[in-house]
Amino acid sequence: MIDGVLLVSFGGPERPEDVIPFLEHVLRGVSVSRERIEEVASHYHHFGGRSPINQHTFAQARALAEALRADGRDVPVVVGNRHAPPFVAEALHALSARGVKRAAGVVMAAHRSGAASYDKYVRAVQDARDLAGPGAPEVVYIEPFHTHPGFIDALADRMKEAAASLDPDQQRNALILFTAHSIPQAMADASPYEAEITESCRAAAARFPHARWRLVYQSRSGRPEDPWLGPDVCDALREEAARGTRDVLAVPIGFLSDHMEVLYDLDVQAAGVAREAGLHFLRARTVLDHPRFIRALADAVLALR
Repeated sequence: MIDGVLLVSFGGPERPEDVIPFLEHVLRGVSVSRERIEEVASHYHHFGGRSPINQHTFAQARALAEALRADGRDVPVVVGNRHAPPFVAEALHALSARGVKRAAGVVMAAHRSGAASYDKYVRAVQDARDLAGPGAPEVVYIEPFHTHPGFIDALADRMKEAAASLDPDQQRNALILFTAHSIPQAMADASPYEAEITESCRAAAARFPHARWRLVYQSRSGRPEDPWLGPDVCDALREEAARGTRDVLAVPIGFLSDHMEVLYDLDVQAAGVAREAGLHFLRARTVLDHPRFIRALADAVLALR
């Protein structure tokens, strides 16, 4: 019987002085120039030196606990991050202190990217369990939810919210630009990532049967000569402007809350490219703690035994 929930997230800095240590933790074992680290740090400092991801993940945890409680399952829901406090080890300790023996593992990513990211969340949990010893709770992961009706409902609601500022003619002609984090092509080939994102896009786009849509990727890193998933969102915006597109609704379908990749890479960089290209650029909110999305997570947890 599941008697607790572990939400596993990326984490982010809370204060300006946390930014560089956070990035160094993320980049452990990766050769990255100091100039590149400082460049990424500037993205965080653009927003006051903190990321909202922590507060959003805690809000999702509270909402999930309430949804489970409403279903008669009053269990602790604890957040554990890979790269910022509270770390996964702290979360497992908190669950153990509450007497939890078997926890539902919820990786806060809708699409499984294999070795590029998803497997690292699972490995972080396993490493923390190994260090904790035999008293650590067992962690059983929920099934994929990328096509769960609740997740798709939440996406569709966010899209409708953003499109409400357009007149009917603009809504008919706007392009829906679904965005997800790019990963190396080799890792994509070895995981269900592309297929799952495409399935989510098709399900969400089906709620807008007359709309044009395409899937693009963002926030790539690594060596320029290594192939990553594309097209890049900024390249796609320039292409669409050249084709005569006027209104673009960006939907960060690959993100469950406002990461820096959403706030900076979309709201600053991509929006700037769109503006220069003469496009009217809108961005749908992430699903965050939308009730239908939280319902999808609760259903996935309750399906475990």
